[in-house]
Amino acid sequence: MTPSERQYLSRPDGNRIAFCATPGKPPGLLFCGGFKSDMTGTKALALEAAAQRRGTGFVRFDYFGHGQSDGRFIEGTIGRWREDTLAVLDYVCQGPQILVGSSMGGWLATLAALARPDKVAGLVLIAPALDFTEDLMWAQMSAAQRAALLRDGVLREPSEYSDQPYEYTLKLIEDGRRHCILKPGIALNRPVRILQGMADPDVPWRHAVRTIEAFQGNDTRLTLIKDGDHRLSRPQDLDLLIETVWSLIA
Repeated sequence: MTPSERQYLSRPDGNRIAFCATPGKPPGLLFCGGFKSDMTGTKALALEAAAQRRGTGFVRFDYFGHGQSDGRFIEGTIGRWREDTLAVLDYVCQGPQILVGSSMGGWLATLAALARPDKVAGLVLIAPALDFTEDLMWAQMSAAQRAALLRDGVLREPSEYSDQPYEYTLKLIEDGRRHCILKPGIALNRPVRILQGMADPDVPWRHAVRTIEAFQGNDTRLTLIKDGDHRLSRPQDLDLLIETVWSLIA
């Protein structure tokens, strides 16, 4: 199987969102990537290949400022990336979708499902980082880091996922607060499956427990992988992901 061809969706401000779409039978799959990742990641391509073999529709895309999409990453916010996700769901995807969200993509997939419940058949969330700007970033910052962010409007920190430091903006933190959903609870009556590594240094497994508790629907399940890291991209992790997605379709 070969990856599908890259296309572009124009947004009202003139920026374009890059996406790849494989036509197929419903429900389709919409993959939502993580913070500063792109649609060419291991999980996205593995799911695309599996969908092609099965004849299932599949869409992957890059948010504003990510991958092949227009815009500067440092100008992105949760609200902007939520709107990108909704645009792809509205104008690219055909029929009901299972939203597959990885890390930050888990938050965006959930926000999209809340906004478009009639278009969503279920959620598969991988190390979902719901409310991460507040609970996993701001709450974990030292006093010096907070002071630097408030003073400069941006905080640069080294990351094991890149040779260049990650940039976190005050705008990202403040906008994220407007989209936090864990404390009020998530009123979504759709099947939800969460896959979480217990050796994840970025999204603690207890955050996944808190996340599953926030979902108010009954058809919600959490699978913990004791030696799983944040990426969950090993062959056995990919097999579990694909099996989980097919179980929802079945």
